[in-house]
Amino acid sequence: MEFSASHPFYTHFEKIYGARWPNLFAALMKSEQQVARQNSLSLIEDLQTKKWSVFPQKAELPGCFWIPAGETCQPERNPDELLDVYIMDPASVMVARALDVQAGDRVLDMCAAPGGKSLVMIEALKEEGEIFCNDLSPERRERLKKVIQQYVPRSIRDRVWVTGKDGVQFGLKEPGSFDRVLLDAPCSGERHILENKAAQEEWSPRRTEHLAARQYSLLSAALLAVRSGGRIVYSTCSISPAENDEVVRKLLKKKKDAVKLLEAPLGVGGERTEFGVAYLPDHCGFGPLYFAVIEKS
Repeated sequence: MEFSASHPFYTHFEKIYGARWPNLFAALMKSEQQVARQNSLSLIEDLQTKKWSVFPQKAELPGCFWIPAGETCQPERNPDELLDVYIMDPASVMVARALDVQAGDRVLDMCAAPGGKSLVMIEALKEEGEIFCNDLSPERRERLKKVIQQYVPRSIRDRVWVTGKDGVQFGLKEPGSFDRVLLDAPCSGERHILENKAAQEEWSPRRTEHLAARQYSLLSAALLAVRSGGRIVYSTCSISPAENDEVVRKLLKKKKDAVKLLEAPLGVGGERTEFGVAYLPDHCGFGPLYFAVIEKS
């Protein structure tokens, strides 16, 4: 798709990224690298005997197999009728694992659809605990339910709740009731903007400002919803600092001693930002994805 270098989108991010922007822009225009993440809740056959064996596995992503560029791969059903792998961005695996979910935790995935990160956390709960997979959109929620049915055994689904609230409500109505909260916040999703001409025409810096305000409201609600000593992971698939570090900066400034910034784990291809970690496709071939790890004091 042709894209003008004089478009406000292009010039806006050129100011932010400077000499790096042409390479980052070119990388965003390409398909991102993905992984096939093994479903550990299934009675899985040895994936080494399947087509997945051609994907070199990296130590930083245990249970994940890299999909060669340009190839498409379809999950297959195992004898227990569950799908064997989930196709996702490798950075999303790292984000979900950064929440450090433990067996027995009460977990909230505040904006859960399509559900790849939820699956990672459901597996971490093992035989105890429960998770609330929330999404405000009815259409996205139906997709989320289908993913859970396809990947999670019925015995474990009894501890998985799919809800459709505005995420802010969890902070107001269930304060201090979760051990872990993942907020994969609604964001600009610039890679998707570049794939959609209508979205390009609608884009403006003001949209980012509106989204950042919404993101901060949801992050404040996550802080209310988590217990003292509990953990929040805040993430977006945006390349805009206004939706990433600046949202975290605002929380740290306003909540002061109520929050503690933890060091986000730096996986393969990641880059440190002021408050978190970013995965940008010009460096690692996948993403974009940003996340920060926060503890409630």
